[in-house]
Amino acid sequence: MASPFTKRTFAFLSELAENNDRNWFLANQELYEQDVRLPALDFIDDFAERLVKISPHFVADARKVGGSLFRIQRDTRFSKDKTPYKTHTGMQFRHVATTDDVHAPGFYLHIEPRACYAGVGLWRPATPDATRIRARIAAEPAAWKKAAYGKRFTDVYGLSGDSLVRVPKGIDPNHRYAEDIKRKDFIGGTSLTEKQVLAASFPSDYTDMCKRAAPFVAFLCEAVGLEF
Repeated sequence: MASPFTKRTFAFLSELAENNDRNWFLANQELYEQDVRLPALDFIDDFAERLVKISPHFVADARKVGGSLFRIQRDTRFSKDKTPYKTHTGMQFRHVATTDDVHAPGFYLHIEPRACYAGVGLWRPATPDATRIRARIAAEPAAWKKAAYGKRFTDVYGLSGDSLVRVPKGIDPNHRYAEDIKRKDFIGGTSLTEKQVLAASFPSDYTDMCKRAAPFVAFLCEAVGLEF
């Protein structure tokens, strides 16, 4: 399968950024369906067969609603920004045990003009899970080094996210991986160009990125009691 994303995908998202209101979107909803949502669902459907070979415990769900594709509508209830739509399309491939939880181990793809991104890991886990991950990093530094700093991983990804001010109590503040133990987000990411996303090889290229991240995601899964 060639990349289902086209220049029209990026053109629509650019126009949406300039016309972020409900009337414009409703008038152009068919273009959204054809140029953004359907290509994303095609990508998810194709990736499902690839993902199961990386891990049988993760899901690529190509349903229009309730699957791997995030809604284009923004939740503005608690935000000062009241623009109604996201100016990107996002897909998350989560663990089968946590498919309804965004705070779960997974693989992520973000399509946005001049800001495409591939991410892996566990964003803002609940405190018990974060505690388990920190404890495993502290107890198994060699395994963490292999997962987060192995060449196959670092050739693509860099760790990112927010951190605590200090190392939690009970863990040596001078631990070799003290900076990682302080993390609130256990995620790796890499920027993508529009040229990469539009390339015929993109489905295969993205699959390779996820394969490279498999040891990192496996470490996190095992830390929080999930199979990989």
